[in-house]
Amino acid sequence: MDLAYGPEYEEFRAEVRGFLDRTWPPDEAAGSSRREQVARFRRDATEHGYLYRGVPRQYGGSEQPADALRAQVIREEFGRARAPMEVPGNGVAMLVPTLLERGKDWQKERFVPKTIAGEYKWAQGYSEPGAGSDLASLRTRGELQGDDWVINGQKIWTSAALECQYMFTLVRTEPEASKHAGISYLLVPLDQPGIEIRPLKMITGESHFNEVFLTDARTPADWIVGERGEGWNVSRTTLKHERNAIGGGAQAIFESLLRLVQKATVDGEPALQDPAVRERVAALEAWVWAQKYSSYHQMTCGLQGTDPGILPLLNKLLATEIGHEIARTALDLIGDASLLAPFDEATERDERGAPSLRRGGERWLNQFMGSLGNSIAGGTSNIQRNIIAERGLGLPREEAAN
Repeated sequence: MDLAYGPEYEEFRAEVRGFLDRTWPPDEAAGSSRREQVARFRRDATEHGYLYRGVPRQYGGSEQPADALRAQVIREEFGRARAPMEVPGNGVAMLVPTLLERGKDWQKERFVPKTIAGEYKWAQGYSEPGAGSDLASLRTRGELQGDDWVINGQKIWTSAALECQYMFTLVRTEPEASKHAGISYLLVPLDQPGIEIRPLKMITGESHFNEVFLTDARTPADWIVGERGEGWNVSRTTLKHERNAIGGGAQAIFESLLRLVQKATVDGEPALQDPAVRERVAALEAWVWAQKYSSYHQMTCGLQGTDPGILPLLNKLLATEIGHEIARTALDLIGDASLLAPFDEATERDERGAPSLRRGGERWLNQFMGSLGNSIAGGTSNIQRNIIAERGLGLPREEAAN
């Protein structure tokens, strides 16, 4: 495997690095707030073609030709400089690409620009109390009354709903159709009398998830993505992008573990002098590099137009498993200090929107607890294994229990 990018892309890397050296971090003496500085940097980076590359200029993006290697160079250099990438959240990661693929022109014009600018924040209304892994059994119903959809039902595990203005959600609009064919994909404003949002206390102590109760909630009739009854297929577009988002990040967590290992001690000696610690960290590093090289292979297949096989199906599963093992290793190194309260309501976040990983045990306990949730988000690990077995390896479906 030749991992060299070649002269063209190394020249592009130098261009990106030069841009970052000039613009990030911004001049602290400029008098503007950190939020304003980050927003200005993102606009500048977009103008130079580094951010929102797949979004047309008419919707606020940089509209660059698809180039997986250039995109990878940008990720690497922005990560090296700890510079902010796109606005974090469900809107940019999931809804924007879904609208670009499946939305109507007016929907793209109305929602995409303000979403990538961070003005519109979106919740994802998928799971329900009785519809998690079997999402197609959802019961929330939408009836078309005049110019509005009238929605009644309940959603659960809705991330950051209290912070969002809108929700993209799956609703049963064709009750007589089969369960997969009777679902529609609706965009719903959250600031209305028919919607109540109740926070859920998580094991980490925070309340990132919420219940959303819809009682005669309304949304305009044309706020539907795709056609009536096509919501299941539209949702698969969103889910593809959600799993890709969850499938990254193991490298950053591992780098945090390495920083911890450099500080940690075992029986008063540096942790890395302990053979058991070295073996454990080496095994984790092997998994991280294996996933990274797997992503290189997938990227090469995409460039060559060849089939990468089951590798794309493994991304989300392996990333969550690796992240869990990294956090568990950190807790073992920290010892009793990891029993401290895991969460502070004023959670620090870096400029990319990710939780800041302090070296304290309470932060790693929070990371560990959160890794349990990642094995559920975007499709549980067990369901993902079934998909890999049946669709990737061609194994027969397991017989349903009587």
